Amino acid sequence: MRAGSFWSASLVSVALLLAGDAWATGGRSFLLVGLDGKTFFRPEGSVNGPNGSDGLGVIDISEPARPRLAHVLRLDTSVYGPPTNLQITPDGRLGLVTSPVTMRQEGENWWAQPDDRLHVIDLVAEPPAVIETIRVGRQPSGLAISRVGDVALVANRESRSVSVVRIRGRSVQVVAEVDVGTEAAAVAIAPDGRRAYVAKNKAGTVGVMTYADGQWRHDPGLDMPVGPGTYGLEVTPDGAFALSGNTGPTPSDGHADSVTLIRAGTARPVVVDHVGVGDTAETLAISPDGRRAAIAVVKGSAAPHASPAYTPESAAVLVAILPEGRLRYLGEAPAGAVVQGIAFDPSGEYVYIGNYADRNLGVYRIVGDAIQDTGFRLPLPGQPSSLRGRP
Repeated sequence: MRAGSFWSASLVSVALLLAGDAWATGGRSFLLVGLDGKTFFRPEGSVNGPNGSDGLGVIDISEPARPRLAHVLRLDTSVYGPPTNLQITPDGRLGLVTSPVTMRQEGENWWAQPDDRLHVIDLVAEPPAVIETIRVGRQPSGLAISRVGDVALVANRESRSVSVVRIRGRSVQVVAEVDVGTEAAAVAIAPDGRRAYVAKNKAGTVGVMTYADGQWRHDPGLDMPVGPGTYGLEVTPDGAFALSGNTGPTPSDGHADSVTLIRAGTARPVVVDHVGVGDTAETLAISPDGRRAAIAVVKGSAAPHASPAYTPESAAVLVAILPEGRLRYLGEAPAGAVVQGIAFDPSGEYVYIGNYADRNLGVYRIVGDAIQDTGFRLPLPGQPSSLRGRP
């Protein structure tokens, strides 16, 4: 895709989809999808282009088998960092989206440099709009909003920190920054809002933050080894377990990688199981009932085509989360090239996965203990780099 083609395509899509349809959130379910317009996976390898062609899509999943693109906003975001850099508040009124990097030109090439912006989106406005952009840490990547909706935590890779963001209605304000000692790629908040988990991707560990006496604190003595390149990180709805997805030291290298299970509902969280899921477990989502996790596995689709590790497709993998503290591989279905974000619908019956290089959203259905490709693809006016709904 040419970098300049993003907005010509998106304006046509939005005009068709919004004609005669006033925007409203009442009774409908939505996902946010980040759309990257400046990093491309080509046969010879990944390349960067100029800024200015990114966006955010709002996807209506009220008909879960056939989602539709309801709106597109123009804003800066990026595939650099994990596909969890956005989320909707529990009341559905706001969306938060980070801009991890921008590009700078040196000669004929473009290079990523850390950004520090967090966009606040009013999802109730007609149409939805960016109402504020605030500064957080450097290279803000994965974020998480509490189940109550009063706080968000933002993992900052370059700053090696987690920003604490207070949410009061439409007001969003940074109130603290917690040093976690090393690069932080993603964060997940326990359902009770008293504990959070931090993916330390370069260290291959998951750290623990606790909330007490009005402050978030990080205890490095609780760090847990999970595996190199940990980016995906989520907590089960009951808070009993946390899961991390590990891409390995080099993504799309042909070597199998894993998902790790952490027993989280104890004073000292511990790793209790691992399961192999294939090459590059990019990110994951946990079903609303907490019994399964769906993982976006890139395989070799991000590798140059000349690489012996290259594969044309990725996979959507399903694993069971057993109550005794074990993971069981259930199966997989083929996905498009360079899968990124993944999300369940509120019923837990459908799974959505962003096919970055193919510029579409794939729809899958959970049937018993199997994940099945429905064959439906929602075309997107950009490359889907992240995908999330409400906590």
